[in-house]
Amino acid sequence: MYKIAVMGDYDSIYGFAALGLDTFPAEDTSKAARMLHTLAGGQYGIIYITEELAEQLNHEIQRYQEQISPAIIRIPGVSGNTGAGIAGVKKSVETAVGSDILFG
Repeated sequence: MYKIAVMGDYDSIYGFAALGLDTFPAEDTSKAARMLHTLAGGQYGIIYITEELAEQLNHEIQRYQEQISPAIIRIPGVSGNTGAGIAGVKKSVETAVGSDILFG
């Protein structure tokens, strides 16, 4: 059975531990990249990552976009919503369905 991980700055992710999700605070980009690869290669089927951290790790995240698992999903952090998470989900749905679900 796969687990769910949450990566990002501590203030943005600490509340997810109360929901039973495994949290991985990441402040340094190089350590965060290594952590992402470790999580993706292990027991984690879903990895939530704050939009801010995902922007810094965009090249690393791209390695997993064509794979079924893990699903890497961008979420807003305490600094706010950049729209990247919604855009990523929209793109995934367009790929799966074949058209824009909002205007298609």
